[in-house]
Amino acid sequence: MTELLGDPATVRRTSILDHLDRRTPGHSLPGVLYTDPEVFASEIELLWRRRWLFVGTVAEVPEPGDYLTFDVAGSSVLVIRDDDEQVRAFHNVCRHRGSRLVTAGQGSVGNLVCGYHSWTYATDGSLRYAPQLSPSIDTTCLGLRPVALREVGGLLYCSLADSPDDDLDAVAAQVRDYLTPHRLDRAKVAAQVDLVEEGNWKLVMENNRECYHCEGGHPELTCTFFPTWGLREDQVPERLRGDHDRYLLAEADLARRCDELGIPHRLLEDLVGRPLGFRIQREPLDGAGESFSPDGSRLVGRLLGDLADPRLGRCTFHTQPNAWIHLLADHVVTFSVTPISPDRTLVRSTWLVSADAVEGVDYDVESLTAVWRATNAQDAVFVRNTQLGVADPAYVPGPYNEAERQVDDFVRWYEAQIRSEARIPSPRGGSDG
Repeated sequence: MTELLGDPATVRRTSILDHLDRRTPGHSLPGVLYTDPEVFASEIELLWRRRWLFVGTVAEVPEPGDYLTFDVAGSSVLVIRDDDEQVRAFHNVCRHRGSRLVTAGQGSVGNLVCGYHSWTYATDGSLRYAPQLSPSIDTTCLGLRPVALREVGGLLYCSLADSPDDDLDAVAAQVRDYLTPHRLDRAKVAAQVDLVEEGNWKLVMENNRECYHCEGGHPELTCTFFPTWGLREDQVPERLRGDHDRYLLAEADLARRCDELGIPHRLLEDLVGRPLGFRIQREPLDGAGESFSPDGSRLVGRLLGDLADPRLGRCTFHTQPNAWIHLLADHVVTFSVTPISPDRTLVRSTWLVSADAVEGVDYDVESLTAVWRATNAQDAVFVRNTQLGVADPAYVPGPYNEAERQVDDFVRWYEAQIRSEARIPSPRGGSDG
């Protein structure tokens, strides 16, 4: 078959498109798209090496020489703040014989020194020292290879593409005013937790895109996360009517409060039709309406940025393929998704607080992280069980309901992006819609 169709990548593209052709619109994906190593390899090639990916925040590299690493699609990206306070990204590969420059996930350096042969690079990526290198070799051509990096309201995105698309800039223009009041440039990391979920990366993203499972699945989260999220009026079951009425009152109060403060809150979304599918909205929290705590009260004594009102609900920003972020008045929690294998996915959760907040005085790490540590553990079970199910020969894709609209949007985006990069149109005339 390879001889007839060409190189292995072409064979893989043909295979993934064949599977997409068999998908029933409005239904979950065929099981093979969650389990097949060849499909996974196509996704790495067509999506993860070509789209903008959330990698972290400026708060994670606050000082010159501070760095973080982001490993995805076989590449290791080094994000570092240089001596001129600029945040840059490079391939974490020495220009000599390819050794990894840094092996820690985060740290701080004066210069970047390769542990193999001591080639030394400045924080701007230029080669400063190479022992015994011939003087005839032009060292200006041996700086670290750059990776495209953009900042959006303190959030950092990179692209491994040789010529990245400009869609992130267009999205940034729409969402920046939602993010900047939280001043992530004046925040610090309070905690970071890595969790490897035993499921395909798409299942992790799909699970996050609905709260159909929240009422019984996330008791800690639904103390403040209204269980009717994502439902229209006519979809609210009678048993949740009281919760929904409380949500409507809180929504109206939040809108009034944000309008008075000049803080944007209305829904903006384009989840299907662009390379960087996104959704952003400020929504109310239950209880005191301030934070992710059992009664909704604030968890951090010092608010972020110049915010003076703790009751600002949650501004949730979602980008495809790999991030969701909750920005509250007292803290921010970011989530990044990174595929490891067809059935393993890294979920990194990072909690940010004001740089002036003092641990043990203004906040307690256990209390700050409790809700999402519990929620992540619960979601990991849901994802694992679903991975087991979609790998079962008995699995037949089922229909989405209205509460799962954003799941369907994600799947439609996925199909559209795969087809766009594979340059083969859908036999249905485009993505499902």
